[in-house]
Amino acid sequence: MARGGGKGLSLKDKLDGNELDLSLCDLNEVPVRELATLPKATILDLSCNNLMSLPSDFCSLMHLVKLDLSKNRLQQLPLDFGRLVNLQHLDLLNNRLVTLPVSFAQLKNLKWLDLKDNPLDPVLAKVAGDCLDEKQCKQAAVKVLQHMKAIQSEQERQRQQKLQAEREMEKKREAEQRAKEAQERELRKRERAEEKERRRREYDAQRAAKQEMEKKTKKETVQPRKPASSLRPTQPSRHRHSWSRSVVRVLLYLLLCVLLAVAACKLTELQRQPLCISISTLFEDVVAALQNHKTLQNMLQQNSQQ
Repeated sequence: MARGGGKGLSLKDKLDGNELDLSLCDLNEVPVRELATLPKATILDLSCNNLMSLPSDFCSLMHLVKLDLSKNRLQQLPLDFGRLVNLQHLDLLNNRLVTLPVSFAQLKNLKWLDLKDNPLDPVLAKVAGDCLDEKQCKQAAVKVLQHMKAIQSEQERQRQQKLQAEREMEKKREAEQRAKEAQERELRKRERAEEKERRRREYDAQRAAKQEMEKKTKKETVQPRKPASSLRPTQPSRHRHSWSRSVVRVLLYLLLCVLLAVAACKLTELQRQPLCISISTLFEDVVAALQNHKTLQNMLQQNSQQ
């Protein structure tokens, strides 16, 4: 294993029992693939190198129990660093860490932690403490784990709230969509009802117009017959008028004859004749009788009016 590349010298030559010492090797990266072939190396020392970051597959080394990353230039740990669930001892002294990944809370077996000489977030720095002796480092492990669990819980709570808000928003959108669809269905239903009512009114109007036309046609068909039927009751009246006129004419003619005879008898020398005397007397009697006869008076009145 050569400096800077981590290749050339076999890692097995560095392995002493279950401890693998790669400190002071001027490493810029971690030889994860070679380390994965050494599951016996549960203690790994990578201190005093030039490591600025750890690759994501570093977290696959779940056999690690003790890890020393002190005196490097690490600015952050992998997001899934919590996969190293068997880790009990972690030394991060003198790096450039500001925060720890939330998955750090999953290191449930961690019992020793040193975060001194890192530009930690003030809250995290206060939780971690100084780690000047064994007791303080153990307390740092407990307190930091609790702190990270609280952060994890808070993030989970926020995530759940966000999911709940998204679900409620989705339900609201679905409810609005259902309401919109129901409104559209109601609108279509109302439009269909209005269209049906319009067609029904048109049908009724057409039917009424048709019936009116039929009545008018029937009336026009029947109307010419009315004069013939209306003439029938008037025929007796006309007959009566004709008969009355004939009677009146006969009477007038007779009266004229009588008047002529009377005039002849009165105005001529025949007035002293017995016949003229009888005619004059008869004329006077007839005139008196006729004046007293109501029927003849009525006939004369009607005839005069006509």
